[in-house]
Amino acid sequence: MTGTASRMYGRREISGRAAEVSDALQAGHRWHPPKKSSDFTRSTPVPGQDVATGQGWIDCLDIPPFTDICATPDCVILATAGHFTRLLLRTPPPLFTLAPKNRLSLISRHLNTNAHVPLNTPYSIQSSPEDDIEWNPIQKEKRSLPQQQTRSFSTTQEVSLEEEGKRSKPAAVKMSSQAPHPALLIPGPIEFDDEVLQSMSHYSESHVGAPFVNTFGEVLGMLRKLFITEDPKSQPFVISGSGTLGWDQVAANLVEPRDDVLVLHTGYFADSFADCFETYGIKPTQLKAPIGDRPQQDEVEKALKEKNYKLISITHTDTSTGVLSEIKGIADLVHRVSPDTLVIVDGVCSVGCEEIRFDDWKLDCVITASQKAIGCPAGLSIVMASGRAIERFKARKTPPGSYFGSWKNWLPIMQNYEAKKPSYFATPPPQLIHALHTSLTQILSKPLEERFKIHHETSQKVKKAIADLGLKQLASKPENQANGMTAIYLPEGMTPPAILPTLMKKGVVFAGGLHKEIATKYVRFGHMGVSVTDPKRDDIDRALKALGEGLKEVGYEAPNGKA
Repeated sequence: MTGTASRMYGRREISGRAAEVSDALQAGHRWHPPKKSSDFTRSTPVPGQDVATGQGWIDCLDIPPFTDICATPDCVILATAGHFTRLLLRTPPPLFTLAPKNRLSLISRHLNTNAHVPLNTPYSIQSSPEDDIEWNPIQKEKRSLPQQQTRSFSTTQEVSLEEEGKRSKPAAVKMSSQAPHPALLIPGPIEFDDEVLQSMSHYSESHVGAPFVNTFGEVLGMLRKLFITEDPKSQPFVISGSGTLGWDQVAANLVEPRDDVLVLHTGYFADSFADCFETYGIKPTQLKAPIGDRPQQDEVEKALKEKNYKLISITHTDTSTGVLSEIKGIADLVHRVSPDTLVIVDGVCSVGCEEIRFDDWKLDCVITASQKAIGCPAGLSIVMASGRAIERFKARKTPPGSYFGSWKNWLPIMQNYEAKKPSYFATPPPQLIHALHTSLTQILSKPLEERFKIHHETSQKVKKAIADLGLKQLASKPENQANGMTAIYLPEGMTPPAILPTLMKKGVVFAGGLHKEIATKYVRFGHMGVSVTDPKRDDIDRALKALGEGLKEVGYEAPNGKA
């Protein structure tokens, strides 16, 4: 066997089929000390025994059968039948001291002398890592595997062919550290930057220790810049919870049972905010607009004059419809017509991608969440309250209706954290706070005006492409259209389950409809955060291409053949 294998190796390279073993080994392998003579050799190797034919066997299951014998100086692949392959190792195998992953690495190094085969997934963004250990006994030169990029999600260093030819190995490619996945383009959660996710892996630390207290204090300071407020009487809050907890904070702290509140309705989330108010014994009045529209200022003025409302709530971007409310105009109207009414903005899907000027527009409370345009994993309820709102809270006649959401508990905590003083009411999530710190640092590294501009430009690009496909938006009027998302009516007779799986196969994820009256007629496309602001990503272009191709595949013909 030794002579035959050597002669075979001398006149040919290891076959292309042998490279398939490298991948197939990932499915399963097993070491078998031989117990008797095999049909494949004239002698029986015993582990640890230095015999001419080898040191032991590796039996590999589920590997395509080989029709010939392939060899390297260190390993022989024997001809097999069915889906069983036996590998004979000539050199002393370190198989009893290495973990399974390392054993696979060694075998893969012997067998795979061809270029790397990319991972078999439509969402692949990087190739397999290089061999993870050095095998000193072989003294081979370590082979540099060329990286293959199938998605420009990653960061790529472009190098000319001439320059690359001067290098001893292929041009370096810096890949994303994230696992291969389809681009998440829903109205939140959104795609996250690598550095933000890496911040989540911060080691455990005390939530009242100086390092974490300093980080939390910096986060609160950066939130002031994000909301554009310099008023020392305003107060940011960051509490464990989703954006919905912001509703509870408003209802529990800024109004009391039997108070009247006016809710401007542009979709699903106005209904939900009204439900929240009712839970606390508050009486909401909803001023509703047709689907895809928003209440007009004359209607709002009329409502404000009819009743003494303690506050008015406005959903900046309602993600069920893609409708954008005009905050500054409504706030000016409220201060003119009903100056004692607090102006509350639900900015869960707008903070970070839509212009908000807390001080200039005289807003009293803006609630948001970490997982949308701010670009941090879900789990943080973020609130900015004005000095007037804080005074309203302090003047309550009844205790807050919530314990966990009570500003009686949280206000001194937030004030102490911002002053870099340790304080405690309930344990905050340190890893999420570190991730938020990283995200806010990235956002504030450039002027906010630039961030608002690029979101607007991307939104216009998306909306033009939607129109070119012959599709309509729920928000038909340009002034009503959000910059961070688009709600798209599907072609007549098509429902979300007909198109969403097709888009998934093409590497993008859209959301189905949410408005209960028309949920089966439309889909939602989120375009905010790093998918928009990172020039190295092509998420938006790929999504538009996937949408056009996907609609065609399920039977829709766009006007003029555009797809």
